[in-house]
Amino acid sequence: MFTTNCQFLENELLDVVRLFKRRPETLSHSFRFQEGVFHNDFCVDGEEYSFQDREQVRDELEFKRFERRFAKLRLYGILSEKYGEEMPWGALTGIRPTKLAYSEQERGGDFKRLFSQMRVCEENVALVESILKTQEGIYEKRDGNTDLFVSIPFCPTKCAYCSFITAPIDKTRAFLPDYLNALDKELAAAKTLVGNLRSIYVGGGTPFALDTPDLERVLKGIAPIFTAQPTAEYTVEAGRPDVFSEDKLRLLKDYGVTRICINPQSFSDETLKKIGRKHTEADVYRAFDLSKKYDFSINVDLIAGLEDERIETFVQSVEKAVKTGADNITVHCLSLKSGAKLKEENSYLENDFISDMVASSREILTKAGYLPYYMYRQKYQVGNHENVGWTKPQKACVYNIDIMEETADNLAVGANAISKRVFTEKGLIQRFASQKDLKTYIASVDEIIEKKAKFFQ
Repeated sequence: MFTTNCQFLENELLDVVRLFKRRPETLSHSFRFQEGVFHNDFCVDGEEYSFQDREQVRDELEFKRFERRFAKLRLYGILSEKYGEEMPWGALTGIRPTKLAYSEQERGGDFKRLFSQMRVCEENVALVESILKTQEGIYEKRDGNTDLFVSIPFCPTKCAYCSFITAPIDKTRAFLPDYLNALDKELAAAKTLVGNLRSIYVGGGTPFALDTPDLERVLKGIAPIFTAQPTAEYTVEAGRPDVFSEDKLRLLKDYGVTRICINPQSFSDETLKKIGRKHTEADVYRAFDLSKKYDFSINVDLIAGLEDERIETFVQSVEKAVKTGADNITVHCLSLKSGAKLKEENSYLENDFISDMVASSREILTKAGYLPYYMYRQKYQVGNHENVGWTKPQKACVYNIDIMEETADNLAVGANAISKRVFTEKGLIQRFASQKDLKTYIASVDEIIEKKAKFFQ
């Protein structure tokens, strides 16, 4: 049972509790602010704790920021000592670490000192520092910058760990003609809403699950936006290797696409079968062989902590990804959310090797000359770790940096697409979400277009 007299902290404190495998049976929290002092009192399983932290605040936004920070840190300290556990990111929850680091620097502070106070481990402080350095020359906060996201929510099959609102295309193909009609409408309307276009990202789902004529229709819809600002980075998350073909890759090149993603998640045939993939390690190499002649920058996605994988298997996947010569390699840590088969069936046992997997991936990729360039964290992430994108020098993906640091407007079209307006001077971010369900999205597209026009104007 949990109670607090501070409603805006309820979810924040529960996020701290969820970090630990063991949880208190009863937890109460009481907060008051008096003469510049933040008073946080806790009662955990009958034991009482009181803390006072002093900090000058300039406005309500800062007041809430500091109260979140102090309350979470103090509760984390209690539970860490009680259960004998330290988390790799300490008391940091619910925020992108790099975004917090930039924010602290902008207000004249030292993020390394702050992260140390929040009990972040030294290795992760160094990781954040390295990411900020890699982002130099790409990171830009300027009102009017825009990234375009196009949602293709179809896949060949749904993986066991996936919680995205996607569906096997063979079961949803009947919706495809109407979905493409709706997407055509949205893209036509989006042209007047684009500011300074930094990047285009066609994601999913698995865009290459579409047949070639349908894929070309999507690219034709994007073409007027891209040709107006042709220096923008252009990425298609081609996706799973079993749907790659020569004609689809040639099509991307013809329409000016510069980057693609090949997403094996693992190079182990045994693991791929367990997670519901219909491709093999050999298919991954075939996808690379097909792609090489078109000179795309290629990203490879891997997942640490997949079902029954041991560290040796994961290390082999990282090493094999390096050998492909991919410009970017993203290492995700498994996150099981509602909607994932493994979550719903309650059949997943947390991988005890996850911390060693993360450490090994950092060592291998660093030795191979890759630099960490973006990072984000998710709830319910195995081992309370993170997802990190690694890049060869000068090959970082602009879209990934913009979207993770929330420094540019994100004009998102399609089902389950979430648009963002970023007001740099005001320090404000607004969101507009389109309907998730295909049938509802298709029926609502005219209303979505009208509302989105107002949102971006």
